[in-house]
Amino acid sequence: MRTASPNTAARPTGLIITADDFGAAAAVNEAVELAHRDGVLSAASLMVGAPAAADAIARARRLPGLRVGLHLVLVDGAPMLPPEEVPRLVDAKGRFRADMAAAGATMFFQPAARRQLAAEIEAQLAAFQATGLALDHVNAHKHFHLHPTIAGLVLKLGPRHGLRAMRIPIEPIAPLKQATPGGGVGGGRLLRLWARLARTRARAAGLLTPDQVFGLRWSGAMSEGRLEGLIRVLPPGLSEIYLHPASGAGFEGAAPGYAYGEELAALLSQRVRSAVRESAIRLGGFADFAA
Repeated sequence: MRTASPNTAARPTGLIITADDFGAAAAVNEAVELAHRDGVLSAASLMVGAPAAADAIARARRLPGLRVGLHLVLVDGAPMLPPEEVPRLVDAKGRFRADMAAAGATMFFQPAARRQLAAEIEAQLAAFQATGLALDHVNAHKHFHLHPTIAGLVLKLGPRHGLRAMRIPIEPIAPLKQATPGGGVGGGRLLRLWARLARTRARAAGLLTPDQVFGLRWSGAMSEGRLEGLIRVLPPGLSEIYLHPASGAGFEGAAPGYAYGEELAALLSQRVRSAVRESAIRLGGFADFAA
């Protein structure tokens, strides 16, 4: 007899609040630990090849309630594999190509690039598994996992490493407008198209995906008021809100204009904690909502 998929089975309304770029810098790791210990952060997405990954892993091991997933890096970073093993994916400096459109076209049209891409994704999944942490979810830096070729490889390779859930960033309009003035649609048309395709494929493969994800429109600017407002108007089903907290903005690789400290303050806010409590929302990681 077939079992119900995790997205069709009856389950309570829930919320996952995730910090991305775990491992990017000590300032990010400090914020993740503080926001989980003293705030509402319930999950984090780990960059296994980032400069402060070892520190992030050590912190995660002493935070058993923090759900940790893999934040695949296939753009704006360095590969896990030696650059000479993935020449179609990197530039002359051995870093991933910065032009996502051109890199995506190469991955889609060139068989050699797809083989190298598969090897790199496998390497990052294996590196996460070697940490001993349970794999809560997979997503990717700048949502590159929505690219059809990358999504297909994650769905193929992920299950052997324990993959059960994936972020698919489909952000509905109404809650944004209700949460605070100026809410609107995040992401472009191609991103929304890829997201719908990826969600269909992921759910068909039996993976848990959120019913809605928030963070596109206010990426790097998820203030206390915005986070509180979203929590108070969340639609039914499973929601994810992702942020980029850090204890300072001066670290290498910091995104220009991102309000890292403000996002950390939002996660620690008493108003936000009260919103979670008063809304009777079940807070956790993907593993807490998987069938």
